Amino acid sequence: MADYFSDSFPMDNTTLLNSISYRARALEASKIREVAELGMKQDGVLPLWFGEGAWPTNSLIVDAAIAALKSGNHMYQPNNGAMALRQATCAYSNKLLGSRLKPVQVTVTPSGMQGLMLTAEFLVTPGDRVVAVEPGWPNIIGAFKANGADIASVAITPKGGHWALDVEELIAALTPGTKAVVINSPNNPSGWTMSAEEQNLVLEHCRRHCIWIVADDVYSRLYRHGRHAPSFLSIAEPEDQLISVNSFSKCWSMTGWRLGWIVAPAAFEAKLGQLTEFNTSCTAGFVQEAGIAALGDGEEEIASLLSKIQAGYEITAERLNTFSRVEFIEPDGAFYCFFRVDGLTDSFAAAGEILEQTKVGLAPGVAFGPQGEGYLRLCYAQPADVLEEAFVRLEPFLSK
Repeated sequence: MADYFSDSFPMDNTTLLNSISYRARALEASKIREVAELGMKQDGVLPLWFGEGAWPTNSLIVDAAIAALKSGNHMYQPNNGAMALRQATCAYSNKLLGSRLKPVQVTVTPSGMQGLMLTAEFLVTPGDRVVAVEPGWPNIIGAFKANGADIASVAITPKGGHWALDVEELIAALTPGTKAVVINSPNNPSGWTMSAEEQNLVLEHCRRHCIWIVADDVYSRLYRHGRHAPSFLSIAEPEDQLISVNSFSKCWSMTGWRLGWIVAPAAFEAKLGQLTEFNTSCTAGFVQEAGIAALGDGEEEIASLLSKIQAGYEITAERLNTFSRVEFIEPDGAFYCFFRVDGLTDSFAAAGEILEQTKVGLAPGVAFGPQGEGYLRLCYAQPADVLEEAFVRLEPFLSK
C-alpha cells in the first residue's frame, strides 16, 4: 500500500496550490472582505464597510416569501427563472425606463454577483480583452478575470467638483477586437453616474465594432437626481449586444436574500439557462415570490429608503467637512462617500488601523483599483445615531 503513494504525499501547500487552475491561483482576495473578516471577530464594531443598509426588508416582501413557503413553493424552478417574475421584471422595467423588454430576455439569478459571473462565463474566452471603468467594485473585475479576461481600465477622475469620465478616452480604449466594456453606473464606490449622452456615444461605438456592453445597474434606483439613473435599456434595441445586470439587494433592502436578474438578447435565453443549470440550477421559488412582491408593491419602500439615505448623506457630509484633511465629492447615486485623506498612502493599512483603534469598519480605497489609493469608502445607509457615533470615533484619526 505504501508504494501506491508518491514520495510527495502528503503534498505541501505550494504543491497543492500549483495543482489547481491558473485562473483560480490568480484570484486576489477582496481587501474589503479582508478588513471585514477582522472586524467580524470583534464586538462593538460599527460596520460601514459593505454596501448594505441597516434596515430590514419590508414586511410585504417578507410575507410574500412566507406565504410561498407555506403553500409548498420549495421545489426546483425553471433555469431562467419563474415566468411570473420574468414578466414582473419586464413590466417594471418597461414602465420605469420606457424599455421594450420581453420575458424571453430575462434570466433570474441568485444575486447580482451571480449575474455578473454568469455574464462573464457567457461572454469570455480566456485572453479576451475587457475594458472596465474604475475605480469600481472589485468583484466585477474579479468575475471577468476568473474567466480568463485581460482587463484594461479607464479611470473616472475628479473634475470641477464632480467625478467625470473622459468618454473619448473610453471610446479610444474600445478598439476593434475588444470583447466587452463593463460599466457600473451609478458607480460603487464614487457615486459617479454616466449621462444619457455618454451612453449613446458608447452604444453607437460598440454597435460599429461588435463590442458587448455589460451594464451593472444595481444602484440605478438610488439616484439623487430623478426616479432612476440613465439606462442603456432606455436606448438599446432588443438585439443590441447589451447585458444589464441588476439586483434586489440594494433598492429593496434584500442583501441576504440573494436575488437578481439579467437582461440579454432573446436569442441567448437557452444558453443562459444552460449556464444557470451548471452553476446554481435555479433560484429558490419562495425568494422569487418575494421579488415579485418587491417589483409590484415596493415603490414606497424605495422612496422610504431614499429618504433615509439622503439623511445619512447629510450627516456624513456635514461631519466630513469639519476635517481639514478630508476631501470628497458629492455622489450622484448609490449610498457611499468615497473620501480622500491628505497624506494617506496606504488605505488598506489605514482601514486596519482605524478598525483597531476606533472599531469603525471602512473599506480601503485601493480595493477598488489603483485609482482608489488614498481614499476610504463609507456606507452612509445607516441610522443617524450610528453615523454620529462613527464620526465621534473617527475624529482622532481624521483630525491628526
